[in-house]
Amino acid sequence: MKKKRFVALLMTMAMLVSMMSGCSFGSSAKKVTQIYFLSCKPEVKSVWEDVSAAYEKETGVKLKVLTAADGNHERTLKAELAKKDYPTMFQINGPIEYSEWKNYCMDLSDTKLYSWLLDKSMAVTGDDGKGVYGIPYVVEGYGIIYNNAIMEKYFALSDKSSQIKSMDEINNFAALKEVAEDMQAHKSELGIEGVFGSTSLAPGESWRWHTHLMNIPVTYELQKKNVSDLDTLDFTYSDEFKNVFDLYINNSCTAISDLKNKTVEDSMTEFAQGKVAMVQNGNWGWSQIESADGNVVSEEDAKYMPVYTGMDGEESQGLCIGTENYICINSQATDEEKQASIDFLEWLYSSKEGKKFVTEKFGFIPPFNTFKESEYPSNPLAVEVIKYMNDSSKKSVPWNFVTFPNQKFKDNIGNDLISYTEGELDWNTLVDTVKSDWAKQKGSEEE
Repeated sequence: MKKKRFVALLMTMAMLVSMMSGCSFGSSAKKVTQIYFLSCKPEVKSVWEDVSAAYEKETGVKLKVLTAADGNHERTLKAELAKKDYPTMFQINGPIEYSEWKNYCMDLSDTKLYSWLLDKSMAVTGDDGKGVYGIPYVVEGYGIIYNNAIMEKYFALSDKSSQIKSMDEINNFAALKEVAEDMQAHKSELGIEGVFGSTSLAPGESWRWHTHLMNIPVTYELQKKNVSDLDTLDFTYSDEFKNVFDLYINNSCTAISDLKNKTVEDSMTEFAQGKVAMVQNGNWGWSQIESADGNVVSEEDAKYMPVYTGMDGEESQGLCIGTENYICINSQATDEEKQASIDFLEWLYSSKEGKKFVTEKFGFIPPFNTFKESEYPSNPLAVEVIKYMNDSSKKSVPWNFVTFPNQKFKDNIGNDLISYTEGELDWNTLVDTVKSDWAKQKGSEEE
């Protein structure tokens, strides 16, 4: 009897262990049904929706995507990370933002995504240089986009004042200014309303100036001082910034008094509809051009030139090429959510369908070795960026705006540019304010 009771006890214990083991396995293998990416690229919002539908159809996992409004990424990220339904993936713009969100950034150094990165020095590492916490998911470029059909029409004018005969001769600010001002004088003959698209200064829309244009004088100052960051900004090349900004606003299709109401989409639509010949923006802007109502710009006529400002030796300057788009995995997510997010990124950048979205729909220039040269985007502006990247006679301008203090600093410049255009702030005061604000936001000057 004792033996039977002992055997029964063993069997009961075995069943309990099996049940406990089964529960444990079921918990760890719980299928993730949704992952969540917080994006800050509104120009490709609709593409993310298509990606989400395709990924859910293939895997059963829903991809939720929230796109933060321009200028509101940090505020949106802070709010979303505090929610129960938090982003499992988000993006930062470089080391400065990493320092703010590092408690939410998982080490990605052991992922396939990092192993695929062509230039591993581009990744955002920890404060000690160890670990990988942000991986660039796109290489991009920006400059002055021009409609070659309009430019050829200008060069063919019999009564133009400029002696410049082709785009090859526009390789510095002096030449750009000469042509732009002459084109503005002949805008009726050219069938345009102005040379440049609207300088967008509406709230949240001035990033092309306070970030992208500002990057050029800051980069030249960094290079002159042979440093990678600055506690204080001398704004040594403020006159060069002013050169091209004034050129934009004085030779536009829009009256200066109306610029504070204009958006980036307005300017891209103006370009797409042939109302202007030039617009400053990045290769991501092709999707806005291509999809605009009344688009008349062919792929063959969408070209790039560098943003010339009047710097010495700028004849060899290329486009501004780099990235501020680094993908991070939320370290506070569950292990299952982390892995599901990594699985999605690997699908996007290695599967046939995922790669098509990257290059054909997003128009991204991918920084990973999973893409063949033949798979690079056909987006004409991306093709132009790649051409400049491969031109050894041109020196690209790196994206040093990732060292800018914060969004507040950039927004303040945007507000000051409005005051400047309306005659309420003189340029010297604007320069002094930028310098003071840089030091204040960097923490090297007392509030």
